[in-house]
Parts: sequence; C-alpha cells; structure tokens
Amino acid sequence: MIKTQQEIIKQGYQALFDSLGVVDAIRFIQHFTPGQGDYTKERQKWLDKTPLEDILTSMRQRQKDDATQYEEIIE
Repeated sequence: MIKTQQEIIKQGYQALFDSLGVVDAIRFIQHFTPGQGDYTKERQKWLDKTPLEDILTSMRQRQKDDATQYEEIIE
C-alpha cells in the first residue's frame, strides 16, 4: 500500500525519536530548519558595500584563526 506524505513524515519523526530520543531529535530537526529573511538580497547588499580585497583578507585571516573549522563537534 502506498503511504501518504503525512504518513511518511510521521514515520520519519518517529524513527528519529526512537533513535535519538526526543531532545536530540529536536536538536537535529532544528539544525535543518530554514532560517528567516532573504539571504541572497541581504548578501548582495553587504557585498556591494565591501571591497573584494577586504573580503579576501577576512577569509585568509579566518583560515589562520581556525585551523579546525571543519571538525565540528555537536554536544
């Protein structure tokens, strides 16, 4: 029998709760919940005001400051 979209969503949430527990399942769901606003419009506004050299300098400095930036730990 084909499941409805609602049944699949309910089953998916239940699998998360069973596997992670309620608190960690909610934390997981929040990680993927879309934010608010229009990122593209907001980004364009600050990019128009910021010289490219400043952006590149900031990126280089950030790499130096955080050598472990991709080793995220969720506690």
